[in-house]
Formats: sequence, structure tokens, C-alpha cells
Amino acid sequence: MTTLAPPPAPVREDGARHRSAPPTDGGLASRARRLFTGAPEDPRWARPALWAILVLATALYAWNLSSITGNTFYDAAVYSGTKSWKAFFFGALDAGSFITVDKPPFALWVMGLSARAFGYGTWQLMLPMVAVGTGSVALLYRLVKRDFGAVAATVSALALTLTPITVAITRDTNPDPILVFLMLLGAAALLKSVRTGRLMPLVWSGVAIGFAFNTKMMQAYVVLPAFFLVYLWAANASLGKRIRNLAVGTVALIVSSAWWMVVVDLIPASSRPYIGGSTDNTVWDLVIGYNGFGRIFGASSSVGSQGNGAGFGGEAGLYRMFNDIMGGQISWLIPFAAIALVAGLVLRGRAPRTDARRAALMLWGGWFVLHYLTFALAEGTFHPYYVTAMAPGIAALVGAGSVMLYNAFRNGSAAKWGWVLPAAVAASSVWAVVVLQRVSGSGTLYTVAEVVAGVAGTASVIGLLVGRFTKRQRLMGVAALAAVVALLAGPAAYSASAATSSTNGTNPTAGPSTGGMGGMGGGGGQRPSGADGGPGTNSGEAPGGSGDGQEMGQPPSNSGGSTESGTTESGTAESGSIESGTAESGTADGRTGGAMGGGTQVSSAMITYLKKNQDGATWLVAVATDQTASSIILESGEPVISMGGWSGSDDAMTLAKLKSLVKAGKLHYIVVSDSGQGSSNSEISTWVKANGTAVSDYSGLYRLDASDVS
Repeated sequence: MTTLAPPPAPVREDGARHRSAPPTDGGLASRARRLFTGAPEDPRWARPALWAILVLATALYAWNLSSITGNTFYDAAVYSGTKSWKAFFFGALDAGSFITVDKPPFALWVMGLSARAFGYGTWQLMLPMVAVGTGSVALLYRLVKRDFGAVAATVSALALTLTPITVAITRDTNPDPILVFLMLLGAAALLKSVRTGRLMPLVWSGVAIGFAFNTKMMQAYVVLPAFFLVYLWAANASLGKRIRNLAVGTVALIVSSAWWMVVVDLIPASSRPYIGGSTDNTVWDLVIGYNGFGRIFGASSSVGSQGNGAGFGGEAGLYRMFNDIMGGQISWLIPFAAIALVAGLVLRGRAPRTDARRAALMLWGGWFVLHYLTFALAEGTFHPYYVTAMAPGIAALVGAGSVMLYNAFRNGSAAKWGWVLPAAVAASSVWAVVVLQRVSGSGTLYTVAEVVAGVAGTASVIGLLVGRFTKRQRLMGVAALAAVVALLAGPAAYSASAATSSTNGTNPTAGPSTGGMGGMGGGGGQRPSGADGGPGTNSGEAPGGSGDGQEMGQPPSNSGGSTESGTTESGTAESGSIESGTAESGTADGRTGGAMGGGTQVSSAMITYLKKNQDGATWLVAVATDQTASSIILESGEPVISMGGWSGSDDAMTLAKLKSLVKAGKLHYIVVSDSGQGSSNSEISTWVKANGTAVSDYSGLYRLDASDVS
């Protein structure tokens, strides 16, 4: 009897063959098997490749956790939130809830819950960051795979994993990794609503972006024009239903965005902390001012910041993403992504209105373009790590575009499509060599990456063209793999550097220093302590590791009265560091500095003295800025008042408020200097010097008691 062979597995548009579905028992064993092997219709290599990428991402984000310093500013707020639920809710810098940080608190809540559950320390704060970083890679893979297949999804996931600035910021305690994850959740729900026409996924999309707003305010809204356009154009519903659903989704967005702001602004100012970064002690002013239009137009409603973004990311302009500072952080794949976006939309030009692939291209293209223009043209304070929010759009376009361009190159008209894929590969390969040339001499790693990018890029372009015109499919496939190597060699080198080197906790970047403030080699300030659950409680003990990589839980000696915790570079001066016994307060984040205590040194010996003589006060001391306060909080474990916010220019402390705190015995010590600016600050400095008792051993430190208040 003749036995018929089974038919070959069908070939999908992305070039991968479907597997024949194996028999399943529908039980736990079957589900566990699919977790590691993937769905029956996936190619056999797809799920193992995904797991390998996720392991790589986790390794990059979590490598040598003990060397991660984090951002002292947010670390202190998280620590304070573990000591007070009031400070936790408001996102206060100190456990006494005198002033908030200048961002909404959702990211602090996530890290704070981890710290409350597992104790306060580096890995406890970093655990959520590593989780959302790896989760973003997995989520992007799923989104791209649904519309463009496993090959595209794998390339996208690998591209996001190896985005240098994403590696750098995920190894930090800034809120951006959580922001990106929430935005991707919003995109996932939006695309589901577009496909199905159902309302609830659109509502959940609005909720996700609302939580992103409560992570970093207006930056979460950059993607909204693309979201609205994609749904209005491509959703599988009538025009009337699309408009109604958008209205409901917008309500969900507004509610989930505004609830915390409304609650806080409705609470009397006397019953809550001052809103750091605002001019009138309201969250609304923070939204539209310093964290809103101030970032775009270069002057917030609270302080002037014209042009200060150039100090971190270079001058504003369309070329900013390609300059010496930003080029190695994000620009590697931009040429390929831009070509892929245009070509992809042309390829889907005659598709139906509801075509899922075109809708996805519109979403990821809008994500990329809107972020690019926002960051490139922003005149206000601009840190390089902001652009990690742009990375998913670039990665998705590279993955989806690589498959679409390859299929068009292989099957389309040679005259029309025979040059597009080679041109895209050549453009990004040449650009990679240019970026790596800028840092030639910085190390063997970058030299090797430059050679690999140049050789693999050249081989890929030649192989693609020869294979296309000689009809050699295997050669084209090998050339396509060479293109992936060429395009990712540079980002891989920078990412490896970010994962294995100490970075500046306030302004983290990857790769060699190229002139921007911060970057490699600078610590973020006092590191959280280890297994003891928080900053030291023994007088005089500095709880964290040192900025030179000291292990957690090994307090440095205070015998010399100094604690080296790395420098925090922010703005035009080093701010908020405790190095060689000093905590220096200066200008930062593009905001005008110099308020009460500006430039005053606060030594570890002074902190020991303050703890010994706290005499039951709520706050250990009042200082000028958040940077100085946060370092003292992390060293002492006690609440510290930041009178002027991030740079000393907030009107958080008034003379009347100071007198009230002193009279109630809640504050005894204050650090002032002769550099006070602004009438209220000068008034406070004058009053303190006239009525307080100078502590002779520590310049600028004054003791105040209830009897000193008239």
C-alpha cells in the first residue's frame, strides 16, 4: 500500500513555515509545553529565540546590581514612603511630608511597594525596573508578532533590548522604564480595540495612558495624537461608533490622569506637602508649567530654563538625535526605521481602511515621529534618557519594516523595490560606522563594533543585490542575517558598556562620554542600604555603599567624617552629592539655583552631630535643595526639609512656616548661607542669623528653639 507523505507546512507572508499542530491534551502539561515552545502555528525557533532575548534583556538590566546607585532624589522619596503612608501617597521627598518631588508618584509607589515588601535596598528598588524593562520587550514582541509575524517580532524585541539608552535608564531609579511599559500597555489595548471595534479595550488604553501620566505627566501624552488618529481611521466600526467610543475612552483617560491631581489640589495646603516644582503649590501648575510647556518652550511657569536642555542633550534642532551626545544613545536604527515607515505605508496603500498592518504602521510611525519632533525641538530641560520613550516605535518599525521590505525586495518589481532594502541597510550601517568613529580610541569594544558594522553592512548589501538578481534565495537570507548583525553591532557595544560600567544616577547614558553632562562614571549619590532594610539608624553610620562600588550593607567608616557617594551632576553644577565629607547644593536641572544654604557643605560629621542633638524634632535639619536633603535622608535615615525644592527656587518655606515649625519643636536646625536669592529666602536667612545660635563647628548651621520665636 502506498503511504502518502504529509503536505509541507504552509509558508506565511513573513517567510516562516507553520508547524503542524501537535496533539494536545488541553491540560497543564500542554500549557506548560506551549509556554516554552510557542503556539503550534509558530516556527520552532520562535519561542526559544524570544526566551533568549528576554534572558539577554534581564542580564543587561540586572548585571552587577550592587554597582547601581540610582537617582538619589527618587531613592530618598521611596525610602520616605516606606516610613510614612502619607509621604508614600503624596510622593514626598521626606517622611515628614514637607515637600514632594517634582513628578507624580506612580513610579515611587511601584518601587515603594517593592521596598515595603522586601525591605529597602538596591535590588528591592531595581526589581520593578528590571521587571518592566524586560516586560516591555516581551510586550513589544507580542504586539509586532500579531501583525507581522515571528521574524519581525524577534527583530523588534532584539532592537529594543539593545537600545543603549534603554539599557542605561532601566539600570536606574528614574521613572522612565515604568512610563514606557504603561505606554506599551496602552498601545496593546488600542490595537485590540482597533481590530475588534469593541469599547472596553479602548477604555483600558486610556486608563494605561492615565497611569503613565501619573508617572511622568505630559510626556505620557506625546503618543496620543497617533492613538486618536489610528482609532478614528482604522477601527472596525462605523464612523459614529468610532466617535462615541473615542469620547468614552477620552473620559477614561481624563479620569485616570487627573484623579490624583484633583485629590491633592483639593486637600488644604496646610494638610499636605508643598508641590515641588510648582509656583503656586498646586499639581496643576506643575503639569502645565515645569513638566509641561516649560519642557517644550524653554521656560516653565516656575523658573526660566531657556536653552538649558543643550547642557544635557545638545542644542535643540532636527539634528539633535544625531549629535555627538545623542547619536550613540538612540540614533543607530533611525535611518532604517524612517525608510521602513515610508515604504511600509506605500506597500499597504491600497489595503482596506481597517487593515491591521497599516494601522500598526500608523501607530508605530506616529509613536516614532511624534517623539522625535518633541525631543529634537524641545527648548527646555532635556535629558538624553527621555528618548527611551521613542525606542519602542523605532524597534517596531525596524522589525516590521525588515520583513515587509525583504518580501518586497524578494518578490516585488526589481526596478521599484530592488534598491529599497539595500539602501535602508546601507544608510544605517554607514551611520553606525560614523557614530563609532566619533568614539574611536575609547576601547577595543567600539573598534570591534565598527569593523563588524562596516564589514557586515557591506556584505549584506552586496549579498542582497547579488542574490536578488541571480535568484539565489539562500544568499538573500544570509545577507538579511548579516544586515541584522551590522545594524545591531554598535548598539550592542554601547549596551554592554552601560551594563558593565557605573553610570550617573541623575543623568544616565550609555557608552563613552561625549560631552553631555552626566554619563558614564558618575554616581547618583548615596546608594540604598542592604539587608538592614534602610538607611542606618545608628548615629553616625552611613548606611549605603560608596560610589566606588562598595558592596551593599557595608557602611563606610565615619571616623574621618566623610562619605563618598559619587557625584550627582545635574544642570550646571554638581548637586546633591556627599563626597569627601560634603553635600554640595548648587544649580541643577536647568533651574536657577542659589537659595538658602546654596553651596554650603554638609559633612557626615555634621549629620552625626545633628542626630545626636535632634531632641525629638520631626526633621533633622532644613537645607536648601532636594539634592542636599536627599543625600542626608539616605545617610541619616531621618526626615530632612528641602526649603527650596530641586534647585532652591521653590517657595516651599516661608518665614511664618519656619517660625511655626520651630515653635512647635518640629525643627531645630537650619543651614543658611550668604547666597540667598529672592525676598522670602533672604528674609529667612536674615531672621535665622539674627535669632538662631550659630554652631561654631559647622559653617552655616544654626540652632533654633521655641524661645527664639517672638
